[in-house]
Amino acid sequence: MIKKILLILAIGALLLAYGAFDGQRYLSVDFFRELYAQQPLLTAAVYFTIYVIATAVSIPGAALLTIIGGMLFGLWAGTLLVSFASSIGATLAFLVSRFLLRDWVQAKFSSHLSTINQGIEKQGGYYLFGLRLIPLFPFWMINLVMGLTPLKTTTFYLVSQLGMLAGTLVYVNAGASLGSIDEFSAAGIMTPTVILSFLLLAIFPLLVRGLTTWVERRKLYSGFKKPKKFDSNLIVIGAGSGGLVSAYIGATLKARVTLIERDKMGGDCLNTGCVPSKALIRAAKSVAEIKKAGQLGIDTAAPQVDFARVMGRVQDVIKTIEPHDSVERFTGLGVDCLYGNAKLISPWVVDVDGQQISAEKIILATGARPTMPPIPGLDQVDPLTSETLWQLQSLPQRLLIVGGGAIGCELAQAFQRLGSEVTLVEMQSQLLPRDDQQVAAYMQQCLESEGVRVLTNYGAKQFQSQGEQGLAELSSAAQESLEPLQIAFDRVLVAIGRTANTESLGLEALGIPLNPNGTITTDDYLRTCYPNILACGDLVGPYQLTHAASHQAWFASVNGLFGRFKKFPVDYRIMPQVVFTDPQIGRVGLNQRGAAEQGIEVEITQYDLSDLDRAIADNDAEGFIQVLTVPGKDRILGATIVGPQAGELINEFVLAMKHNLGLNKLLATIRSYPTLSEGNRFVAGEWKRNHVPHKLLRILQRYLGRNLKSRR
Repeated sequence: MIKKILLILAIGALLLAYGAFDGQRYLSVDFFRELYAQQPLLTAAVYFTIYVIATAVSIPGAALLTIIGGMLFGLWAGTLLVSFASSIGATLAFLVSRFLLRDWVQAKFSSHLSTINQGIEKQGGYYLFGLRLIPLFPFWMINLVMGLTPLKTTTFYLVSQLGMLAGTLVYVNAGASLGSIDEFSAAGIMTPTVILSFLLLAIFPLLVRGLTTWVERRKLYSGFKKPKKFDSNLIVIGAGSGGLVSAYIGATLKARVTLIERDKMGGDCLNTGCVPSKALIRAAKSVAEIKKAGQLGIDTAAPQVDFARVMGRVQDVIKTIEPHDSVERFTGLGVDCLYGNAKLISPWVVDVDGQQISAEKIILATGARPTMPPIPGLDQVDPLTSETLWQLQSLPQRLLIVGGGAIGCELAQAFQRLGSEVTLVEMQSQLLPRDDQQVAAYMQQCLESEGVRVLTNYGAKQFQSQGEQGLAELSSAAQESLEPLQIAFDRVLVAIGRTANTESLGLEALGIPLNPNGTITTDDYLRTCYPNILACGDLVGPYQLTHAASHQAWFASVNGLFGRFKKFPVDYRIMPQVVFTDPQIGRVGLNQRGAAEQGIEVEITQYDLSDLDRAIADNDAEGFIQVLTVPGKDRILGATIVGPQAGELINEFVLAMKHNLGLNKLLATIRSYPTLSEGNRFVAGEWKRNHVPHKLLRILQRYLGRNLKSRR
């Protein structure tokens, strides 16, 4: 600690001296020219020392010093001095940063830095070389940041010396060209040599970037032979939402597209996800509506659920929608559809059960599957997932659901309404962990009011099979005060998340990296490490939603086919999310939790649907509309709706945010009466009421009251 304090004091003293004694003049052309005229060798030594010190303590001005070096010493001598001075100074700054801060930073942010550290240990020199060649960031910043990583000092010095050499030559050459001018007049400056030097200085980053990209791609593709001709312009692997939209867009743009699917067209959404779950939820809602009919003055008998018929209708709904995603439809669009297991064997060639197909561009859209946790005994109780659930023909009397996210909450309510006794278990302190605590508490209250037993802060520790029944042992890691529980059940449904389908795709052989959560690593344009191989949908994340996959598919297909001319970064800023419980939960943009995590100050405006005429008339006056705005302004940062048809109502805020329409514009838009959409206007009215210009209103009051009789 004493050594660190002394080092800090020394650096502080240098900086104070720099300010107190006008250190800037020692970085000037005049200072060095005067010294050079008297003592050329001493000037070189002083210049070298000042350059090293300035770089070591990260004083701005390295570019100016480099140009001065060219002006004084010429191209070759100047390059030699600058190259060694800058590398030594950078290494000193690197060591200072490492000595003072690395241990603290690594300990403080260890969970976030593990992946970065692994990358630096494997290819740190390569990353540093790219940063030195392409000056996207100031070199002093690179010196300090690299000191916080496990990069070796010798590697840092050698790579810096080599990586900065090209840039040093360009800057020194510019200085040498300026130094050759006898008189700083317009005619003297506008010589071909000087113009060429500054032109090279301006385009150098672009040239280096292009060269670096070319070298990287040569290295990346070096082990593979590119076909001279291709079978297709685009191969799409996976016929879920992302794959189907990618193929559709490709065919619309007149590309020859090959679509490969190993199971069913339509993917999870059609066959085991969105479509069947919403059909089941609709049946369950009918049961709830019949039970509430008495509140409307209608007496009915207790509803009788024929679960087999309910599940039969679910399959009928799938079959009705199936033609939209069928082979026949896409074949009619000009897409070549193949069934089989696809595996990448090169960046351009895919093997489909022994048949090899080539394409210049490939889009991976293989989706995800339900995650099965390694809980002892789970495999012995025949667990259900969101994929296998639809095989049920008899209603479980006691259903245990593990996972309180959107899927868990939706199915818990649906099965409870259909007649099961449902227990919903969530490890975290609230249901719907990504939503605000207010929303989660409201949802828990709704589920419990319908009979669902909700257990938060509990996780499944072990399962036991007891004949046709099962027993789950639950415990709480978060709260020691919670006693362990044993829950008996007839069936258990696991809904803790989804895992990307990356197996058997051949990613390992090509060296395509994955993220820590198992999804494929892509850049902002949805390209993998191979620019011609892109990915979209659940395979990529961060949103495992059907409409998110469709959204990504546009970017993947357009960037894949036409990226050499124009690329579009995928935009997640306005991504709506809906939980199809009753009441529904719709959200877009920031919520309170997200704003707090990001440190964004917001203003919250809320309107309760208990005051909305249409909701009252429908006997559904529950929930609220909440909008987050920039404090004092009507610009919408996010919205959350809890209530009837929230999934439909939230789309107005999606549109408003997309086109930068504020709450004043929503307030000025006419709605039909009586409709639920009036709630969106009323929440804008609440915001306006909170921002009334009181001074102006007092002036208007005096103006309007000037001719009024006084009240007695």
